[in-house]
Amino acid sequence: MKYNPALTHIETSSLATNKLLRNTYMLLSITLLFSALTAGASMYFNLPHPGLIVTLVGFYGLLFLTTKFRNSSMGLVCVFALTGFMGLTLGPILSMYVHAFSNGTELVMMALGGTGFIFLGLSAYALISKQDFSFLGGFLMVGILVAFLASIGALIFAIPALSLAVSAMFILLMSGMILFQTSAMINGGETNYILATVNLYVTIYNLFLSLLQILGIFGRDD
Repeated sequence: MKYNPALTHIETSSLATNKLLRNTYMLLSITLLFSALTAGASMYFNLPHPGLIVTLVGFYGLLFLTTKFRNSSMGLVCVFALTGFMGLTLGPILSMYVHAFSNGTELVMMALGGTGFIFLGLSAYALISKQDFSFLGGFLMVGILVAFLASIGALIFAIPALSLAVSAMFILLMSGMILFQTSAMINGGETNYILATVNLYVTIYNLFLSLLQILGIFGRDD
């Protein structure tokens, strides 16, 4: 049997992709669980929300460190620091929903279920179809920037309709990000499982909060 370098390259690439996917989803599962534990601890001890500035500084600071150490074991420490911190910021938000709405627990569970359904469904589609969604990159980046600026405006000027629109935008954008990020892992656009995990975690986090906000507006029974 003749040696076929092209076939060997394909097999090597396939093995690398499978390893990337396996490591990413394993680390993602663990970090989501860790984040849930820190959120639960934050709720149990009734910790206050650190505020927008501290949240942004903590998030981007830890994200920078994670990116810097992405190729070393220190990167794993940074991933858990980042996801644990985001869990701590999530706890007070969940507490607010649980106590402010008579059906707050149900709203949280519905948002959690919806997030899982969307993530698993879109991830499965991207994995099975193997379609290249890299063309979404520019649109998603611009859309996220616009939505982020609009969310700040809605927060400053307290415009409920704008907040609703921003949440709907984020749901669509995060759905697109799931397709984009999963496609990147399959087609070689992302080869580092630490960065892939962080990207997917942030997408899931924003998707969950956006769903929760919309459910809070339309799903209250009091």
